[in-house]
Amino acid sequence: LIQGESGVGKDVVANLIHRNSPREKFSMLDINCASLPEPLLESELFGHEKGAFTDAVNQKMGLMELANRGTLFLDEIGEMSLTIQVKLLRVLEKMAFRRVGGVKDIKVNVRMVCATNRDLRRSVEMGTFREDLFYRLNVIPLRVPPLRERPEDIPALAEHFLRLYSERFQKNFTRVGQDALDAMLDYRWPGNIRELKNLMERTVLMEDGNELRASHLPLSSADEDASAILVAVEQAMNQSIPPEGLDLENIVSMIERTLIEKAYRAADGNQSQTAKLLNLNRDKLRYRMKSFELL
Repeated sequence: LIQGESGVGKDVVANLIHRNSPREKFSMLDINCASLPEPLLESELFGHEKGAFTDAVNQKMGLMELANRGTLFLDEIGEMSLTIQVKLLRVLEKMAFRRVGGVKDIKVNVRMVCATNRDLRRSVEMGTFREDLFYRLNVIPLRVPPLRERPEDIPALAEHFLRLYSERFQKNFTRVGQDALDAMLDYRWPGNIRELKNLMERTVLMEDGNELRASHLPLSSADEDASAILVAVEQAMNQSIPPEGLDLENIVSMIERTLIEKAYRAADGNQSQTAKLLNLNRDKLRYRMKSFELL
């Protein structure tokens, strides 16, 4: 069970586990448990028999069967419905399952690696995750720390992404300047490695030069962001506009992102609960989170 915030690289850890094991010569398949509604997720995992439901015109093998002797990576396991949790528990206990609409047990030998950005212990207390399944999954728990807790990784990651995107976009960047590195080390990276990767891609694409400088990076510290939000709110409440004007879109964007992050933490990483706290539907929340690179 791999746990950690969004964007820390849990999928990379899962791939490393697979590639450095005897199962490496067999398939590693993956699925995001939050990306599909329950009926489709069940069919993707376990497959279905012909005629099991209206559109089941042919028999279909599921990922559980296709990953036999290899690895199945279940991302965002905390978003899985209680109904499918029961079926997954049966697989873990008996290493057997039935296709949707099937009556025959299918034996498999598959290692399951699961990942979540939620605190599953708290989810168990809230009744959204089965306690017995949690203990079955939590045999070997791994926590991937957020990037702010491992700043020693930032220089190597920055250099890697700089080379990657310089080559892809045919740019001349060859090194990260010390001032740029200092700015990165001072930043808290709420979006973790995914945010760093996206920042480097955008910066290399938009800027030119041999050395990446701090002036190239659209970064500000968490304290600066918080101060800007407080000033903007105060100005709005007092109906005062400074002589130089305001960047309304940027201010609104900062406020929106901050509130989404707060609600997401308050909801323990549960997107449905976050949406309720913000009075949004889940699709609108996911759209906003993706636009802020929080997913």
